[in-house]
Amino acid sequence: MVKHMDNLVFYIEKLTRELITLNHKGAEAIIREASGFSSPIQVAGELITQALERIGRAWDDGSISLSQVYMSGIICERIIDKLLPPAHSDRKDQPKMAIGVFEDYHLLGKRIIYSTLRASGYEIMDLGGGLNIESVVDVVNKEKIKILLLSVLMLPSALNIKKLKARLLNADVKIIVGGAPFRFDSELWKETGADACGNDPSQALEIVSRFQGDKYEHK
Repeated sequence: MVKHMDNLVFYIEKLTRELITLNHKGAEAIIREASGFSSPIQVAGELITQALERIGRAWDDGSISLSQVYMSGIICERIIDKLLPPAHSDRKDQPKMAIGVFEDYHLLGKRIIYSTLRASGYEIMDLGGGLNIESVVDVVNKEKIKILLLSVLMLPSALNIKKLKARLLNADVKIIVGGAPFRFDSELWKETGADACGNDPSQALEIVSRFQGDKYEHK
């Protein structure tokens, strides 16, 4: 944690304001200043994550736009890449993760989650869009993916997650789903056999963090 809780709250509030106004230089200055009280990975894990969670909640309650959420993630991703390049030893110890859009090519929601996770110190494979059951099964088995995040746009695609899950029964992988069908029906993800559902960046961060702990606790 950044030196003391009062320092952490102070920097979270400042960083959140700079990100909402898309002030890249201001956000970077705050993150670098906070790094003087702690290690870069603690800054990513505490300061950036909590700022992005606040921004995700602000979008959920309608007080900011989706573009602000998107750009906030991009800004933090670029800053954290300066502090923690992908090969940096302080990158979070984690199961192998991947994210993609299942049976569709609408990439904005996926890109926001991807940027938020990377800005919080996680490494994650971006599988892009247009994924189908065969391509997902192939990459999970080949890359030994342990946490898989899938976004869908239409109900038929959401229902096909159940078929995908059946093909991955022998793979030690957690499936996190998100997208419009799951927002319309809060119980749908359970019907598909997914392990969790996240509707915004803050939920995705919480679920990934929880599953990361599960993987290392039981390995």
